[in-house]
Order: sequence, then C-alpha cells, then structure tokens
Amino acid sequence: MTSSVVELREVKVERDGRTVLDIQHLQLELGKTLTVIGPNGAGKSTLLRVVGLLERPTHGTVFHHGEATGDGKQDLILRRRLAVVMQRPFMRNASTWDNVATGLKFRGIGGSEAKRRVRDWLDRLGIAHLADRNARELSGGEAQRASLARGLVLEPDLLLLDEPFAALDEPTRLALHDDLRNILQKVQTATLFVTHNRIEAQTLSDELAVLMDGNVRQAGSSYDVFYRPNSEEVATFVGMENIFSAHIIEQSGGLAAARVGRAEITLVGSWQQGDYVLLGLRPETVQIEPVKGEHTRLGSTNRLQGRITAIMPFGGQARVIINCGFPLVSIVTQQSLMAMRATPGMSVLATFQTAALHIIDRSRQRVTLTPTSRPDTSKP
Repeated sequence: MTSSVVELREVKVERDGRTVLDIQHLQLELGKTLTVIGPNGAGKSTLLRVVGLLERPTHGTVFHHGEATGDGKQDLILRRRLAVVMQRPFMRNASTWDNVATGLKFRGIGGSEAKRRVRDWLDRLGIAHLADRNARELSGGEAQRASLARGLVLEPDLLLLDEPFAALDEPTRLALHDDLRNILQKVQTATLFVTHNRIEAQTLSDELAVLMDGNVRQAGSSYDVFYRPNSEEVATFVGMENIFSAHIIEQSGGLAAARVGRAEITLVGSWQQGDYVLLGLRPETVQIEPVKGEHTRLGSTNRLQGRITAIMPFGGQARVIINCGFPLVSIVTQQSLMAMRATPGMSVLATFQTAALHIIDRSRQRVTLTPTSRPDTSKP
C-alpha cells in the first residue's frame, strides 16, 4: 500500500485562458508536513482547493491514497477524511465544546467516543477551561485553537492549513505555532501548510515547496530551500538578501579569489580565471566587528573592511547595511551592536565563512542582477 496521502501529477488549472496553477509533480506522505510558501497570487489557495477536492484541475490527476480522484461520489467520501483550518475561523453561535464536536456529528460519531475525542483535543490545545463559553466570545487565538481542535478531533488523514496564524498578534502566534508543531510531531496526519511567513515555514515543515506564478520553483528540506536556493528569484523570496555577481581573478589549491564590486573575496571550488558566478549569502551568516589593526582574507573566512550605512532594528535584532565596495547585509543582535557601539558611518569588519557562500549560477559571462536582488534599505 502506498504511503502517499496526496499526489499531484501534471496538474494544471486554467481560468479565463490563463494558467494559475501548473504542477508537474507534488507528493505528501503520511505523517509528514509539507509547507508551501510563495508571494500573494502565486496559486497557494488554488493548490489548497485542488488538494482538498473543492476544485477540479483543468488537466492532470490528483491522487488520494493512490486512487485517482474526479468521481463526485468518491470525492465526497475522500473529503470526509480531511480537515481544513482557515486563516479566520468561523465559529457557530454555540459553546466551544459544540463547535469542536461539529464534524463528529456530521460523521455520525457520538456518545462516549465523541466526548473522549473532544475532551482530549480541548486539553491538548489548552482550551478545556473554555468548553462552555460561547465560541463567538473567544479571542482570536482561542478561536483558532478551537478551530484546530475541530479539525484534529476528526483524526483526519490529511490536514489543510491555510495561513492559520496570519491574523494573530505575535505572542499569540508564537505560542500557537509552538503547540501545533509539537502536536504534528506526534500525530500521523499528513499536513499541507500554506503560508507566506518564512519563519513559520522553516520551523514547522518536514518538506518545503516554493510556489511562484503557479509553478513549484524548488522543493526540498527547509535548509536546501533557504540556504541553497536554485535561482535568484527563489533566493530573493526566501530572504537571501546578499546576491551579487563575482568575477574569478585567481585560482589556487581549491580556492579562488573573486572580484565583487571594488572588493575581493575567497570562494571554495575549482574555477577558471575569467569566470563569472552569481553568489548568495544569508544575512544572518555575516558577522560584524570593530576594525582592529590589519586584516587579512583567509581561506576559510572572508574579512571585508567596510562602513555601516544603515541600522534598522526589529525585535531583538537589527538589519545592518555595510558598504564593503559593494552593499552587504548583516542581521545581528541588538546586544552585539550595543556592545560595539555601532552607529552609521562607523568602520567595521564584515566576516563570513567561505562555505556560507552559495553558488546560485555559474557562467562564463557576466551575470546581470535584477533590481529585486539589491538590498532593500527601506525596511527590516
């Protein structure tokens, strides 16, 4: 028996002569969480509707448990094996207990079994004390917990999450996110989670897919997607703010010297003099420190002297732009900046491991950056 709960093969959705979803292959296995991230209009909602059997694709086939869908009666049976949690939960004018039990009633599950399940999920989501309260009087976070309980109480084979944290304030979102992550690690439910939040995507998923213009541009582990993006477009979307073109000027012993703007950096690998390469570097891998005497460029570490041009605090961290002969973005803690008394105009050393550099594209010709690749100094 296949372990695949959902599989899409050559699925295409067209509307008004325009293709809004075009997926060659996508698969979700039992007990795994697949997170789909992408900008607004990428096709995430359409994907959820197709997987949830609420919309038939124009072309291709959706399989549930190895069986092709498309038969109305069979699809209705399959839909009863999944649950959906939306961004803004709809609560009936009834108690929290009754709202959580709604799906069980529709499925003919009552008596002691229904009571056991409802009680269990109210406890697991920390809202047992709200069982008798009218669900429409719950706070946003409480209502979303009730919505999750209403879905999970069904013990679904497939759980569809449509940005369930988007409408919540940060403390509420973080607490619910942590609780859901622990729950999903324990239950054997396949979960498709749609979000545009990069932090949620990194911490909640087993596998990650980047959806852009209806196409899956990259799929794999969160590490591969965030630290080894396969294109400039994906790199920009997942927050790899440092994207720059480098020109190989020297090769020796498995290391290469490359020119970036007016600066020189070290790369790992075999190159030919004159090659061009498009590089990516995540801002959190760039450290900054005060300038202390002479500095050198080492094989394992790049050290570039530069000047801070902007500091943009957010939370306990700050986004720092350094002019090193080219703009370099670093994300560091506020505590580190305070310790070094960092201010715009200050000279610093920006350091990063050569291994942290990711080769997005290599070419014998100059790589032209798109405008979105340049660091955005307007916001953190």
